Amino acid sequence: MDETVYAMTELVFATQNQNKVREVQSVLPAWLKVLSLKDLGFTEELKEDFHTLQENAAQKAGYIFDRFKKPCFAEDAGLEVAALGGAPGVYSARFAGPGKSSADNIELLLKKMEGIENRNARFRAVIAYRDFHQAVSFEGTCEGTIATKPFGENGFGYDPVFIPNGHAATFGQLPAVEKHRISHRTKAMKLFISFIEKSDIAKS
Repeated sequence: MDETVYAMTELVFATQNQNKVREVQSVLPAWLKVLSLKDLGFTEELKEDFHTLQENAAQKAGYIFDRFKKPCFAEDAGLEVAALGGAPGVYSARFAGPGKSSADNIELLLKKMEGIENRNARFRAVIAYRDFHQAVSFEGTCEGTIATKPFGENGFGYDPVFIPNGHAATFGQLPAVEKHRISHRTKAMKLFISFIEKSDIAKS
């Protein structure tokens, strides 16, 4: 039996997206306390001007760590559609253009997918962590297909058109607990949590 005792550990999650905060908190152990940027009174828009998910995540984690000197993690995720050469990928949140909504992004995606039989896609998430001693990253993926139209109102982003493998429903239709169990973000978080559990900052 594992009798390791973990000290309460505070980590900053470098995001302004409260949906992501809630999703991450749902899979974290009780001894990990997440501080959001809102908790720190930070309201600036974080830059994401690199061309890969890993670089963007590392950029955000590094910026917030340098600013507040607290152990920090950041995440960048994207939908990668095989028939579109991996697009929208790193540009998922702004696929339809700056300031456009998730509905606009979905509409453009479905338009580009009209008449295409290969609807294979995957969600991919990269978590980057930074503290006083190290900078590391973790990746998780969820394979699936793109629906022909949106279904369901749960989740956010492209969830209404992404059908994970092994399911007949989209992320937008699945209960939150089921989505979180299989999601790309959860898979990356599990690797991250395992890393934290083995680190010196987590043990008392």
